[in-house]
Amino acid sequence: MCFHLSEQDAAAFVERGALRIRAALDADSLAELGAAIAKWQPGHAGVRLQRIPALRSFLAPSGQVGRLAAAVLGEATRAVRAVFFDKTAASNWSVPWHQDRTIVVARRLDVAGFGPWTIKSGLLHVAPPYDVLAGMVTLRLHLDAVPATNAPLLAAPGSHRLGRIAEADVRSVVQQCGTIVCCAEAGDVWLYATPILHASEAAAEPEHRRVLQVDFARDELPGGLEWLGV
Repeated sequence: MCFHLSEQDAAAFVERGALRIRAALDADSLAELGAAIAKWQPGHAGVRLQRIPALRSFLAPSGQVGRLAAAVLGEATRAVRAVFFDKTAASNWSVPWHQDRTIVVARRLDVAGFGPWTIKSGLLHVAPPYDVLAGMVTLRLHLDAVPATNAPLLAAPGSHRLGRIAEADVRSVVQQCGTIVCCAEAGDVWLYATPILHASEAAAEPEHRRVLQVDFARDELPGGLEWLGV
């Protein structure tokens, strides 16, 4: 099943780097997704998901989730990282403004422009050249409603077009770009340019806020490096 962005939505995404796709997932799909990830209990910073067969049909380029990424990146897109978050009263954190700067790879190879290397949740991460991140999109699948009181993601529209932003400049860039408050209903999907500046406050009225965040990429990595995948 194909999915096409309207010309207006496609232009808005290129300009702003963030787009809300309303009711992208129906109740049955939400139930299937919830069941697929139910045994994982996100901690303070979420849990990175790997090798979950029940997610494959959703994340494939023709699947209900993958087709949204394919509308931007083309049919060669693939899911390369997935993180499950759930803020509750017992686990209610905040995240300062930042860019996502790393990817997950299958094994370490020293390739020019890639580094430093880190291990997160047992997975090998590396900071790639900015062009790699610029060729990716991130989808946030909302399994629960996220009103303004329940810690919606904040994004700085247009910041994805500014390249790698030095930490010392983040505050001024956010002030320059402004802020989108990314509220959602259950079943909505937010589509982001992966390098966009974003943040999250602690929930003022915390309830379950289950979000499956999936990064998608189109291009192969150079020098023998390989995406680990989901």
